[in-house]
Amino acid sequence: MNEVNHVKAPQDSGVPEWARDFSVADRVVVITGAGQGIGRELARQFGAAGAIAIVADVQLDNAQKVKAEIELPGGRAAAIKVDVADEASVNAMIQSVVDQFGRVDVLINNAAIFASLEKRKFEFIPLDEWDRVMRVNINGPLLCARAVAPVMRKAGWGRIINIASDAVPKGVMNYMHYVTSKSAMIGFTNAMARELGEDGINVNCVRPGAVATEVERAVNPTQDLKRNQIAQQCIKRGMEPPDLVGLMMFLSSPASSFITGQTIACDGGYTHSS
Repeated sequence: MNEVNHVKAPQDSGVPEWARDFSVADRVVVITGAGQGIGRELARQFGAAGAIAIVADVQLDNAQKVKAEIELPGGRAAAIKVDVADEASVNAMIQSVVDQFGRVDVLINNAAIFASLEKRKFEFIPLDEWDRVMRVNINGPLLCARAVAPVMRKAGWGRIINIASDAVPKGVMNYMHYVTSKSAMIGFTNAMARELGEDGINVNCVRPGAVATEVERAVNPTQDLKRNQIAQQCIKRGMEPPDLVGLMMFLSSPASSFITGQTIACDGGYTHSS
């Protein structure tokens, strides 16, 4: 029988306590949809910070490329194929992580359908497209959280971070299925934080602004739309994936131990200034 390569829980490395509180070193971090876009950047940066980045994606080739990017400079990572809308696939993914590393410290529910969507008034959204968005964007985080909760509960420590969108407070037109699914993440977070708080598991939600990534979109925003959004922000520049990293690492670290059930905007003050 092969010996399971369990990683050790984070230890006292001799650095000041306050610095250890902000560290994600040696944390096992599962990031869904990490084969591209925001998820890819998060996986790369968590790996660079000393975490074990679990690159979970429906496209295994993409996940393996990100794993290689993390490992090239000496980081630790694993690539796992997962369809977050399929319960058996999610359960197998989490079991694989536990088998390899012994635990799951952080789950980032990043996988979602958006870039491939065409703009349509709600009366014309095909019902099968609506259902597909809900299966991935709502059922996916539910299934992933269900799978990791017993593992985190046993450890008495865990972080679950859900991703919403600034499209929610703005009520962005012609993407009602996406806006609805991301609205659900806020209520989902509030309820789950209540249920898991006594188990040492913190559940929070991040609401990013419009992020420019390498992912091609079915409908690209015009330059006028981009300029208009930046003009409404407090910070006058476009948002990029690295802008999320600090907040996500903080919410994944011991430093956020008394923060749960919160939705935190990271959008340059776009919704603040409206």
